[in-house]
Amino acid sequence: MEPDLPVSREAQEKLEAYEALLREWNPRINLVAPNDLGRLRERHIRDSAQLAPLLPPGVLGDLGSGGGLPGLVLAILRDGPVHLVESDRRKSAFLLEAARRLALPQVTIHPRRIEAAALPPLAALTARALAPLPVLLGHAHRLLAPGGVAVFPKGRTAEAELTQAAAGWLMRVERFPSATDPDSTILRLTEVRPA
Repeated sequence: MEPDLPVSREAQEKLEAYEALLREWNPRINLVAPNDLGRLRERHIRDSAQLAPLLPPGVLGDLGSGGGLPGLVLAILRDGPVHLVESDRRKSAFLLEAARRLALPQVTIHPRRIEAAALPPLAALTARALAPLPVLLGHAHRLLAPGGVAVFPKGRTAEAELTQAAAGWLMRVERFPSATDPDSTILRLTEVRPA
């Protein structure tokens, strides 16, 4: 696999092992849509990996981690603690097994709802295909440490969601084109606070 960033041989091997685990577990748990399995690397793993350069160092939180996208991919590619929050017990079981088999001791799984997860102050926060931006901003405001960064991949609705969010939130917004989907934008948000 060739993500759009330099990857060590060890990271490459772990990404390949992670892909194999997704394929192994997907028939039982539906971690990704069955029609996405043919393009798993591009559609999910590379799409997640492209977030790594946008994140500061420090503690990372990933909300609604599902099958570990982007949280487990980012844990493979970066140093530091990673907290994955996933309320679905079956998906949490997959995340626990994947972190164990991929030898990712810096990963902590929180098998509960986001509101009930006891997370440390986060330097960075990600969420992929989880909720509309105004909902994500509430989580970001509560969970990010001062100076923290939220990175949210969004599809065609990115600008509409930003407009909607502006009614209740102030933030500094940076936009990055997705390297894997010409219709998607990656939002990098800082200074998130209620309007």
